[in-house]
Amino acid sequence: MASDNGRGGRSLMPPLLAVNFVVYLIILGLASWSVDKYINGEQNNPHLGGNPSTSFMLMFALMGGVIGACSVLAGLLHHLARRNDSSAAAASLAIISWAFNALAFGMVCKEIILGGPRGKRLQTLEAFITISVVSQSLYVVLLHAAMGMFNRR
Repeated sequence: MASDNGRGGRSLMPPLLAVNFVVYLIILGLASWSVDKYINGEQNNPHLGGNPSTSFMLMFALMGGVIGACSVLAGLLHHLARRNDSSAAAASLAIISWAFNALAFGMVCKEIILGGPRGKRLQTLEAFITISVVSQSLYVVLLHAAMGMFNRR
């Protein structure tokens, strides 16, 4: 019976890891492009726009994207190895990644509240940050379910 703990979570891990990896690559691409435009002084680019919170959101998006991609790689290695030490590493990195993405999501909320012109690429980045927070939350829950954390008495 103990070996059946968390079987449902393990079967959902590979597709969720693939989705998360694609989302983080898109976030990294959009945030990198936007930071490049900001560094070049092109804040009035029609695809960018923004307000005072945009630069903070872009920095947290870059950090969240990099840590999230590393979290996906650790999760993939754990899925292949299924050892206790790889489980601890994957869970730790997943929680750290979720925290950075939650910070980026908070900056997205602040950016929307402040208003102002926001270009299509910036709005797309905001949408993908929101998707990453939800999918990373699901990943953390599934990872802990696969570890058997929710099945203990």
